[in-house]
Amino acid sequence: MNDKAFADRINALEMRATHQEETIEALNQVVTAQWKQIDSLMRQIAELGERLREAEAGRPAPASEPPPHY
Repeated sequence: MNDKAFADRINALEMRATHQEETIEALNQVVTAQWKQIDSLMRQIAELGERLREAEAGRPAPASEPPPHY
């Protein structure tokens, strides 16, 4: 293998590695953003669950008498 072909192969590998690093970084940013969104949604779900429990605890108990149309 001559020096030119060897240099071309090394250059191609370096370009491929650079492209892969950029892709990995972009994917990492997407995953990080998605994790932040998931975390925010999980907190909202927990807050809504707590509010629902409070609302259910504060509502009056059902009456034991039959409805007026009986």
